[in-house]
Amino acid sequence: MKRVALLVQYDGSSYSGWQIQQNATTVQEIIERTLFKISNNIVKTFAAGRTDAGVHASGQVVHFDIDCVIPGNRYADVLNSLLPSTIRILESVEVKDSWHACYSAIYRHYRYVINNSKFPNLFIDNWSWHRYQKVLDEVLMLNASKRMEGENDFFAFQKSGSNRKTSITKIKKIDIKRVEDLILIDIKATGFLYGMVRLIVGQLVLVGEKKISPEIFTDRWVNKRKNDVKESAPAKGLCFVNAVYEENVFKNIKKNDLFPMFVIKGFS
Repeated sequence: MKRVALLVQYDGSSYSGWQIQQNATTVQEIIERTLFKISNNIVKTFAAGRTDAGVHASGQVVHFDIDCVIPGNRYADVLNSLLPSTIRILESVEVKDSWHACYSAIYRHYRYVINNSKFPNLFIDNWSWHRYQKVLDEVLMLNASKRMEGENDFFAFQKSGSNRKTSITKIKKIDIKRVEDLILIDIKATGFLYGMVRLIVGQLVLVGEKKISPEIFTDRWVNKRKNDVKESAPAKGLCFVNAVYEENVFKNIKKNDLFPMFVIKGFS
């Protein structure tokens, strides 16, 4: 029995998220079904972070335990020969039994992409939110977001249905920049609440369009005014970029390989 880690990329457009659900097709289900074909055994997978329906991943990290003669570094090729084109294994490696895709992670990185052009772009439509009504002020959005860095209670940015015991989490860094017509919102945190990034983005867009002030934005989350947080960004603009660990598990993939080329200039 050995433990194998995977670096996984997937287009979430046609999936009901990562986690296995009844009467829905998910990424976890597809990968576990493929591992069964390889080993003829039920194999349970564990991911660094869940993604909701329609959310993508450029560097999701997954691990599983398996009793199979295939070397750890060969699972990427074997799985890719059987998986649909919407799921790719970028790298596979054998890891220590004590290593865990979720619990060993120091922080996780999500990116939200907004297409702020007046015109739609079919080539990036599945990976961005076309918010074109007004030109967004990305500097105002960044200034409004900076107070969220550090450990805080983000109860206002948590959708109903969460089973987390606490809404306190630590945001390591927030960065917002414009690359031509694209607004890139990068959030790195130790953990994310259910729906957290999309709710934050929904509120920041209101700031960028000057519909609410940065002070109102701050008041809503600091004072837990969840009922005032009604706008949520659509799923398709959100991507789980990667998870970071004390030791770099994957040696062959550079961070600039983990995001679509149309926003590669904005990767930091």
